[in-house]
Amino acid sequence: MAQGLSNTTRVSGIGHTVVGIDVGGARKGFHAVALTCGKYAGLCATADVSDLAAWCRQIHATAIAVDAPCRWRTDQGARLAERQLMKNRISCFITPTRQQAVEHPKNYYGWMLRGEALFQALKRTHPLCTALPVSGQNCCFETFPHAITWHLTDGKADASQKRTQRSALLDQAGIDLAELTSMDLLDAALCAVTAHHAAKASGCVAYGEPDTGLIIVPATLRSTTP
Repeated sequence: MAQGLSNTTRVSGIGHTVVGIDVGGARKGFHAVALTCGKYAGLCATADVSDLAAWCRQIHATAIAVDAPCRWRTDQGARLAERQLMKNRISCFITPTRQQAVEHPKNYYGWMLRGEALFQALKRTHPLCTALPVSGQNCCFETFPHAITWHLTDGKADASQKRTQRSALLDQAGIDLAELTSMDLLDAALCAVTAHHAAKASGCVAYGEPDTGLIIVPATLRSTTP
């Protein structure tokens, strides 16, 4: 059951609303943060894919940024987006093939399968981006908090300091941190900041290509001013 739905009363029809989503396994579930006009507007925590997709539609979200692979790798190797990230010295996981994910004996990639289910649940109203979105476009796309942090700190992202760094970036973006009480919610909010600027067609870059998936992140700290 979704939690935090009462917070959506702050999501108004004035200006665009976007959502950032941190994806976890079946036990941890999904954590989502909504921004309206670049300001904190509410959150949703749920283990149910359908509940989350319904919440995104209920609050009339435009862009939805998801921290999970939107496509599986092929037998030819790592996805282009991941190769480009690593070439830019941005550490990342290599997405497996879908068969590898399904057959893993300890369900290590279960959260990626949950991400796949979420993209499927959203696609009717929020199709997956095959390019940088245009202003106001209803869409969803993959993003990656470490890569967001790398771009917004001019390459100084430090995984050992991620809570401090990401909280500081959200504070600089004018996001109220009072209800963002976990790392999952901080990451969701960072994804939402990316969605906000993607929805305005403002200062984002895309790694990869459509067949194996785009990873969209803000280009610079300057592009994150609401």
